[in-house]
Amino acid sequence: SVRVVSSFQIITLTAIYLKNMVTQYWPDREPPPGEAIFPFNIHENDRQQIRDNIVEGIIRSPDLVRVQLTMCLRAIIKYDFPGHWPAVVDKIDYYLQSQSSGSWLGSLLCLYQLVKTYEYKKAEEREPLIAAMQIFLPRIQQQIMQLLPDSSHCSVLLQKQILKIFYALVQETLQIDEDDRPELVWWKCKKWALHIVARLFERYGSPGNVTKEYFEFSEFFLKTYAVGIQQVLLKILDQYRQKEYVAPRVLQQAFNYLNQGIVHSVTWKQMKPHIQNISEDVIFSVMCYKDEDEELWQEDPYEYIRMKFDIFEDYASPTTAAQTLLYTAAKKRKEVLPKMMAFCYQILTDPNFDPRKKDGALHVIGSLADILLKKSLFKDQMELLLQNHVFPLLLSNLGYLRARSCWVLHTFSSLKFHNELNLRNAVELAKKSLIEDKEMPVKVEAALALQSLISNQTQAKEYMKPHVRPIMQELLHIVRETENDDVTNVIQKMICEYSQEVASIAVDMTQHLAEIFGKVLQSDEYEEIEDKTVMAMGILHTIDTILTVVEDHKEVTQQLENICLRIIDLVLQKHVIEFYEEILSLAYSLTCHGISPQMWQLLGILYEVFQQDCFEYFTDMMPLLHNYVTIDTDTLLSNPKHLEILFTMCRKVLCGDAGEDAECHAAKLLEVIILQCKGRGIDQCIPLFVQLVLERLTRGVKTSELRTMCLQVAIAALYYNPDLLLHTLERIQLPHNPGPVTVQFINQWMNDTDCFLGHHDRKMCIIGMSILLELQNRPPAVDAVVGQIVPSILFLFLGLKQVCATRQLVNREDRSKAEKADMEENEEISSDEEETNVTAQAMQSNNGRGEDEEEDDDDWDEEVLEETALEGFSTPLDLDNSVDEYQFFTQALLSMFLLPESSDFFSKLILHFLVLEVLRSAHSCFRFL
Repeated sequence: SVRVVSSFQIITLTAIYLKNMVTQYWPDREPPPGEAIFPFNIHENDRQQIRDNIVEGIIRSPDLVRVQLTMCLRAIIKYDFPGHWPAVVDKIDYYLQSQSSGSWLGSLLCLYQLVKTYEYKKAEEREPLIAAMQIFLPRIQQQIMQLLPDSSHCSVLLQKQILKIFYALVQETLQIDEDDRPELVWWKCKKWALHIVARLFERYGSPGNVTKEYFEFSEFFLKTYAVGIQQVLLKILDQYRQKEYVAPRVLQQAFNYLNQGIVHSVTWKQMKPHIQNISEDVIFSVMCYKDEDEELWQEDPYEYIRMKFDIFEDYASPTTAAQTLLYTAAKKRKEVLPKMMAFCYQILTDPNFDPRKKDGALHVIGSLADILLKKSLFKDQMELLLQNHVFPLLLSNLGYLRARSCWVLHTFSSLKFHNELNLRNAVELAKKSLIEDKEMPVKVEAALALQSLISNQTQAKEYMKPHVRPIMQELLHIVRETENDDVTNVIQKMICEYSQEVASIAVDMTQHLAEIFGKVLQSDEYEEIEDKTVMAMGILHTIDTILTVVEDHKEVTQQLENICLRIIDLVLQKHVIEFYEEILSLAYSLTCHGISPQMWQLLGILYEVFQQDCFEYFTDMMPLLHNYVTIDTDTLLSNPKHLEILFTMCRKVLCGDAGEDAECHAAKLLEVIILQCKGRGIDQCIPLFVQLVLERLTRGVKTSELRTMCLQVAIAALYYNPDLLLHTLERIQLPHNPGPVTVQFINQWMNDTDCFLGHHDRKMCIIGMSILLELQNRPPAVDAVVGQIVPSILFLFLGLKQVCATRQLVNREDRSKAEKADMEENEEISSDEEETNVTAQAMQSNNGRGEDEEEDDDDWDEEVLEETALEGFSTPLDLDNSVDEYQFFTQALLSMFLLPESSDFFSKLILHFLVLEVLRSAHSCFRFL
């Protein structure tokens, strides 16, 4: 049907359009640096037309249009008065003096915009307005005197407008709102000063925590400045304690600085007399539920949830900094924890205490849970605390106390319960809060608490088995409503905990998650809110987890495939590149055990995506492409188009500027194809593959990884069919390299033997060189290096032995480091002792072996382990029952020994001796492997 639009609607829409244009494009704008084209703005001729007519437009327009035009006028006055448009004063004055009362309201609205523009400007900036008001004030005073006797609607409307003009004119500054105080330059100055001293103390001024080049400075800073700065900060905390305003970031940085001072005796001695007051009056106050929390909870609980779970909010939060300071003090100074716990117990046991203080007490206790569970004095009391003070508050009529109680359950989820009934109550109450509570912040905290209890308590997991379906349904509902990433992580962990139970509801769950993902992706504000991107990624990871859990349930996986393909299609259609990695991971999971016709169709779609976004996502595609080659080789070879797509992608990467990491992946894919299809009739592909990688070697190669990977493709071709490779090498003509390609390839291979790293690459190299030894008609290029082949193979065997030895050593060291970390967990300092006394001794003992030595160890581990991303892309040679490199090598030696040209007795004797020595060396390596 045709919609009829009235002329008034057209005028209103035009006014809105004009307002948007004026507010955005009125002032002249400079081009960005380095660009010559000026950004669009309204031309001066058009601006003059608008200036000439806008006052009349406001006077004559109906109210809805007038509102838009007055906003235009405000923007014009802001940029053009008095410089470009001094005549606006005369024009407004002309209509104010008009005998027609119909022009008064419009002209007063214009005057109001002039006054509002200067309302909060400094006195010296208000001079143009003051000059204009010397004309207008007598006029509007006379006008309001004439209007006062008339109480009609029109008259009172004019009176009100005159009073608003006068009010905007005479007020100088409003009281600064507390929300705006942190933006005041004085508080910002303090904040940056504190940033500097806190960072100096943390990174350079804290003996025991600095590298040796800063030892001297740290001692100097601690003795000279640390106490003086701390004294100033203690005064700032005392101001806060006396209810004086302190900006949140200033408070946060003050806590950060004091946190560093806890461990040093010189700063601790100054802080110690005040630590109880700081803990009870400052830290505790900061950790209590506040008016602003209540306001946000009531007005926008979803925003409350976002704020409480935002890691960036935590970074700048005085509450988080206060928590950290209290935790450090309780951990390092033994007198702090008992006094603080006594203070909190007093609040919790008194029924008349302010509920917000109970929230603060629980916040403090939960923040110290790690320490309390390790202290023999307290750990046995924690179960009773939960029973007497936390469980009852889970039934409180105050939502924030229920949420806090759930949070405390979360922090104590690893507690060893002596009474099984208490554990059951904890889990049941968390479940009840999750499923039945009406307040969304409570449900979110309950979800985290329940999942943590299930993960840490075996019995809790059993209790909840019958309730998995309603729990998962509620979690999905929370994610749909809040789009909270933490709850998405809870779903992932619950799926792993209850893999068997989840299989029966996997399709419904995935369908729900897909709907939530679609809703997020298609929402208007998606691109503006980073949290939505994080949450959407979490959903995709969760779906991937579900696919992993149900991988043994073929019929379930088939249903999930259709849902996942819709998600993949949505992401590709909308070209949301930040999710490409995740959807490729989904596709990979769907192809790990079999590849359906629909998934083969996806290969063509991904090829189109590759053509558009080319190299950037090739490495992310690689696991999926590897599956296409290795999981369903029959279908791969049944349609020449499949191999053509894979080769074209590899060629584009290797011939473009994708970067050497992507090029290594492309070469690896070619190697996988050759090894996977050995004996499967892809002879026509071998020359194409080999020429592609050898041509790449003729251009600049920065890393040995790419060089060896390209060589490995040719070595794989040698293993596929030696005669075919040698024939190919003789026929290839490389650009800018007129010499024989066989010679160049063999020489490069021999020179780079020490660059073949990892297990697969060494094995491939050993097999390739063994084939060279076995050749009936060895090319001259091979004969020229025959003396290098056997020593190179032995070198590679030694490398394999070294890899295995280092892996065992690293595993032992990892266990040792874990044990050491457990021992260091409880490191309380006696009253006035300096932590750095202990630390310094440890560092001196470490310095005995040398800081450089420790770094070398790390480098050595990395160097010898040599586990690269490419090693994960398996080939038939990596299977347990595949070709044995040692047997392959010994067979090659025996074949060479039996060649007719070695029949000379002396040569045979020398060769026999060589064989024995070689077999002994190789066998010792192989036995170790």
